[in-house]
Amino acid sequence: MKILKYLFFLLLIIIIGSAIYFGTKEGSYDIQDTMVINAPPEVVFNKVNDYKSWEEWGPWKKEDSTITFTYAEKTVGEGASYSWEGEMSGSMTTTKVIPNKEIEQDLTLSTPGGERHPKVYWKFEEVDGGTKVTWGMKGEHTLIDKAYYSLSGMDFDAEMHKMNKAGLEGIAEEVAEDMKQYSINVDGVTQYGGGYYMYTTSVAKMGELGEKMEPMMDVVMDFIKNNNLNMAGKPFALYNEINSANNTVIFSTGVPVKERVITPEGSPVVCGFMEPVSAVKISLKGNYKHLPEAYTKGRQYMEKNDLQADPNGKMFEVYVTDPEETPNPANWLTEIYIPIITAPEPVQEGI
Repeated sequence: MKILKYLFFLLLIIIIGSAIYFGTKEGSYDIQDTMVINAPPEVVFNKVNDYKSWEEWGPWKKEDSTITFTYAEKTVGEGASYSWEGEMSGSMTTTKVIPNKEIEQDLTLSTPGGERHPKVYWKFEEVDGGTKVTWGMKGEHTLIDKAYYSLSGMDFDAEMHKMNKAGLEGIAEEVAEDMKQYSINVDGVTQYGGGYYMYTTSVAKMGELGEKMEPMMDVVMDFIKNNNLNMAGKPFALYNEINSANNTVIFSTGVPVKERVITPEGSPVVCGFMEPVSAVKISLKGNYKHLPEAYTKGRQYMEKNDLQADPNGKMFEVYVTDPEETPNPANWLTEIYIPIITAPEPVQEGI
């Protein structure tokens, strides 16, 4: 009996000692990782804000091939949630959203030692080169957790950093692929109504068009705003003269207005008028860098349908979306118009 008492007291001492030892270990944790992703904040934010995208960029399936996801009716924004079943089950609910800035989430994990409820947070900051994304998680380790990590040799912090890094890399890859998406459709022959427009003109090398066009468009938009003029359509670029030998183009950036405007002498912005025109219309949804391909498809359509370009006509591009309001290039919509002399019935065949 005395031996049993001694063993009991020894076990009790070991338990108490272990509790004191593990209890003195730091229990709070706040683990975060940061990466600069080459994309606008809104694009990266939208990727994280929708739980249905997590299955694609998250590292979890690589770690657990048995995992399955269940999505709530709402998967985007505050109140959104989803859950999963696998080697470790759990759920997550979004509790706070500041668009393009912050996201906070409540995480529930089912472990052999019971449920754990850490807090997850995201921060998005626009920087040179894209968006600085911070992904973090904070909470409290239970006594059981601290004992397990100490006895098993598991480095909780290192495992979390590894997961965060893999997840951030996954987001960067997914976002890059998203922004590459584009489509080109030849809409056929259409009538463009023309009308008055405010514009400014310059000359540039082909490769410098985009660089020169943006500040010129800003000048026209500022003129319209400062003079309280009403836009009658979307901004456009008009190609007045293309010199293939010198690889240069004389072009105008314009904005349609409802009526003729008399501008003061010396004004960098003047008023012009575009006559109604028959043209082949091509729609590009995607980055402007795909414009050459869109023009090629338009010319292929013209050749197949015996349409002749008007030598006196000027090609133009209408920018339906504003990149400042639509950060993802995959969602930019540009309408291209190539004036033609006649518009016979097109041949009904694919191109």
